[in-house]
Amino acid sequence: MKPTRLSARDLLSEAVAGLASRPARTLLTVLGTVLGIAALVATVGIAQTAGNRIVGSFSELEATSVVVSNSGGFWSNGAGTPFPEDAEDRLTRLNGVVAAGTLGPVDVGTALASTVVLDDPTGQNEFQVDVYATSPGVYEAVKGTLRTGRWFDAGHEQRADNVVVLGQGVADRLNVHRVDQQPVVFLGDQPFVVMGILSDVSRQPQLLNAVMMPEATARDLYAYTSGDTVQIDVEIGAAELIAEQAPIALGPNDPSVFRVMKPPSPDSLRNQVQNDVNSLFLILGAVSLLVGAIGIANVTLVSVLERVGEIGLRRAVGARRRHIAGQFLLESTAMGVVGGIIGATLGILVIVGLAAARQWTPVLSPLIPLGAPLLGGLTGLVAGVYPALRAASLEPVDALRSGT
Repeated sequence: MKPTRLSARDLLSEAVAGLASRPARTLLTVLGTVLGIAALVATVGIAQTAGNRIVGSFSELEATSVVVSNSGGFWSNGAGTPFPEDAEDRLTRLNGVVAAGTLGPVDVGTALASTVVLDDPTGQNEFQVDVYATSPGVYEAVKGTLRTGRWFDAGHEQRADNVVVLGQGVADRLNVHRVDQQPVVFLGDQPFVVMGILSDVSRQPQLLNAVMMPEATARDLYAYTSGDTVQIDVEIGAAELIAEQAPIALGPNDPSVFRVMKPPSPDSLRNQVQNDVNSLFLILGAVSLLVGAIGIANVTLVSVLERVGEIGLRRAVGARRRHIAGQFLLESTAMGVVGGIIGATLGILVIVGLAAARQWTPVLSPLIPLGAPLLGGLTGLVAGVYPALRAASLEPVDALRSGT
């Protein structure tokens, strides 16, 4: 006897007829795959769009900041390779540097800050403050704003004048609000003329609660040697280059003694954002896709049980096991492909809608929407394996008896 054959056209028509016979249940089954594929496409697209947006709006403040520290600034209490006294001049000569300045804490011992010299047993009119020695360029490098007065300049540095600038927090505690009458503050018994009051900084926020003086003054009065930090303000796009050149300019004999902190590159930032968003939402998409696969498997299995008589009749008239299995596999795969197409469409609409609402530029790899129907079809194929094998294993006589 010649073996029975079933053409691909006949197999497709039978699968379509099987799905169309119960349209409501088929649509509800496809919905699970739609949600899973839509979640996956939207997740990848939102991650790419958000990463591109964050790189586009990458903070200019962070992108133009380079900080150099000596080993003491990171691993010990100020003990490390000192910066050269002309560090600011060396750095400002580099192409791409807008401003640079050194700063470091000053050890004033037990000296307390006050506005008058007095012996106060209660300690209510004098208190301990942080004191920093800074070069004149620090003000521009940290993008500072003065509430009143001005910052000390190169002349004060060269003369080692007893002048200070107060951070806003210290000024409020000392009750110093004006500098037009040259108020004086004391660190222990040592007087300093207040030149200005710092109201805000974009970098090095510790300066807002400190007293700042010229480095030369700190060397004369407190045996100050060197700061532990160099703050550099660079032009946009020059951070990578300055981060390489700054240690060489500060210590050409051994640049490795300095540690540089530079802004992350836009590419690494974008990848980090995409990875974080993907890892967070891909789980949701995978769970949704799993639910869709379980739904397809369940409905296909129920369809097998409802169509036992049909299966027995087909087997009785010559249909082979692979024909039965192929029909149910094609039905489940078709539901997965349709779910993938609809899900990819919904996912793209979500990406475009979100980007339009936030005035972003939508970004999505073209491989994602093209691969979504394939993923949906694969999901349906895998989900239909067990029901198809179950249908193919039915014996014709048993199937006819059970289906009648």
